[in-house]
Amino acid sequence: MRYNIRHVTRFIYESPISESVMEARVQPRSEGPQRCVQFALITTPSARVRMYHDPDGNVVHHFNIPGRLSRLSIVAEALVDSAPRPPLPDGLEASAWDELDATARGGTCWEMLNPSPFARPTPLLEAFAVELHSTRDADPLTTLRRLNDDLFTKLTYSPKSTRVDSPIDEALDSRRGVCQDFTHIMIALVRRLGIPCRYVSGYLFQEPEDGVRSPEGSTHAWAEAWLPGLEWVGFDPTNRLVADHRHIRVAVGRDYADVPPTRGVFKGLSAVRSELAVAVRVGASGPSLLDHGPMVPWVSREVTSPIAAADMSSQQQQQQ
Repeated sequence: MRYNIRHVTRFIYESPISESVMEARVQPRSEGPQRCVQFALITTPSARVRMYHDPDGNVVHHFNIPGRLSRLSIVAEALVDSAPRPPLPDGLEASAWDELDATARGGTCWEMLNPSPFARPTPLLEAFAVELHSTRDADPLTTLRRLNDDLFTKLTYSPKSTRVDSPIDEALDSRRGVCQDFTHIMIALVRRLGIPCRYVSGYLFQEPEDGVRSPEGSTHAWAEAWLPGLEWVGFDPTNRLVADHRHIRVAVGRDYADVPPTRGVFKGLSAVRSELAVAVRVGASGPSLLDHGPMVPWVSREVTSPIAAADMSSQQQQQQ
């Protein structure tokens, strides 16, 4: 399946700022059955954009705008091929628990087994784990499927009920949250059982009949757990799904703190408002910034037409 993704972010400053330094993690990953065929990043005002890979293999674009500005827009477009994943087995051998324990002792996945800023043990998490009877089942895959179902059932999807920096206790106390909260809670519970688990940011392509909770035209988040013989397997507790070709992976990390779509600093005293628009389309599409040739690491030029205000609807840093 081929997906065309357009991710637009606009920052509006109440008073002019200067020396804005920004980094963006918005280029889909190329690994396994997913390939980023083309990618372009455009900034307004224009800036020279450089690229590097962080320790988790995510593509990071960074740029500096030294002059004064009142607005900044970042437009990222990608063309992604994503093939169906092989079907998962019904379960794993009971010996898979021994293999996971050996992996933990070896330190291979240390970062994905230990607490991180947004996925750490708390008394509320422990109480929730007891309520869910969150223990090791016959095998790790069966355990993860049950946990994925339980979180979908026990937590209510509620847009804007938490903030981008909300700890998991806010969602656990109210039993309401967005995909970022569902994912952080699942990661903390999975690591508690000795299974390496990490955060994935990206997009979810939706068909009208899917009936998923996540709103169309937003970023998405889900968890990936490492399993013997299967390696990283994605679980989407917000929608009670096992991640498949419709889950378009952009960045992975210990939790959201490692993979925000944009992060930066600037000089000045100003309130800032950020807006986000995401569109995921499948099949043929109209004229695109990607019609300029093969994939390049970065493209920076002035956008030729203004970004319509109607295209902006969600807060940039809030995973939906």
